Amino acid sequence: MGLRIYPKEQMKHYLIIDVISVVFLIFIILESESVLGLPIRLVLLTVFLFSYYIALWHRDVRLLLAVLGGVGILTVFGVFINPPVLLFGFMFADLLGRAVSHWHRGIGIAAIGGMFLTVFFNQLNAGFSWEHSFLLPVMILQMVYPLLIYVRGKNLHLKDELLVANHQLEQQYIEEQERHRIARDLHDTLGQTLTMIKLKSELSAKWIDHDQEQAKKELLDILSSSRIALKQVRELVSEMKFIPLDKEIEQVISILTQAGMEATVEVMEEPPLLSSVEETMLSLSLREAATNIIKHSKATHCLVRMNVENDTYSIQISDNGIGLQRIKSGMGMHSMKERMQALLGTATVEEGERGGTVVSLRLPVSHHERSVIE
Repeated sequence: MGLRIYPKEQMKHYLIIDVISVVFLIFIILESESVLGLPIRLVLLTVFLFSYYIALWHRDVRLLLAVLGGVGILTVFGVFINPPVLLFGFMFADLLGRAVSHWHRGIGIAAIGGMFLTVFFNQLNAGFSWEHSFLLPVMILQMVYPLLIYVRGKNLHLKDELLVANHQLEQQYIEEQERHRIARDLHDTLGQTLTMIKLKSELSAKWIDHDQEQAKKELLDILSSSRIALKQVRELVSEMKFIPLDKEIEQVISILTQAGMEATVEVMEEPPLLSSVEETMLSLSLREAATNIIKHSKATHCLVRMNVENDTYSIQISDNGIGLQRIKSGMGMHSMKERMQALLGTATVEEGERGGTVVSLRLPVSHHERSVIE
């Protein structure tokens, strides 16, 4: 992993402003006349920039400590160099609004207020000058700014949650409609044919001892109806798009790579002969697992391992992300379980031994010829 200089998610909106602020601060501090010697100013600037760098990358107690350090140094600059230097407090006020703890945010806001009050009292002792009175509204803005950033971030988070919820509801609606359509098609097409087979079977059982020719005719009708039922099943299944498993694996690897992850495939044993429905269900489950990894895991590596063991074909999708601590079993996992259960298989998700998550898709090996649906 390369050296992280600046958060990628903030680069678009904040990088230029931060660079300009740092350059101006360094210029003002080094060019101003002060009782502080040049070495001391350089040391203070170094500590200030280090504190700011720490605040950029963290939102826990390290952010609070960085803010306290940066505010303390600005206080020294405001007292011994020039009070308007306190304007640069906005650099920390912005980051303070992203603190995860309300207590940290409150302490940081109090520290900003203390910074201004310290400089004000020093100015009173040195003879207050109204040319610095504009710092009073600046103090108010810097103390309010973290709250504004927090509220804005909260609103954006709620908006994202609403979009996810709407997407899940839409997916549920689509899946429910698809279930109703399949159920309706099965009832309208297979229902009548299977009812006919049932009636013909009962008639065959009645005629078998009394009129073998009639029983034979009924059995031939059953054979014909069975062929019709098989044809109807194929027609229903053919409406579902066939997704080859090997093509889906290539697509998943491509998507994970585009998302910035290192993705690898391990084939422990060649897959068995799968039916079109089995391949399609496995492909859809694999796609859902990859989607969840991209959306939630924050992983940098993903491994897809395929194996056949004890008459069971398994696909494991493991990552090195944050694990299941903050991830709930959502619609994606529910869909995977439904698909695999329909094939008498299983779908599980669990913590990896070395962190991250492991999604396991297991399917009993079927020994039959595959009829590929075009």
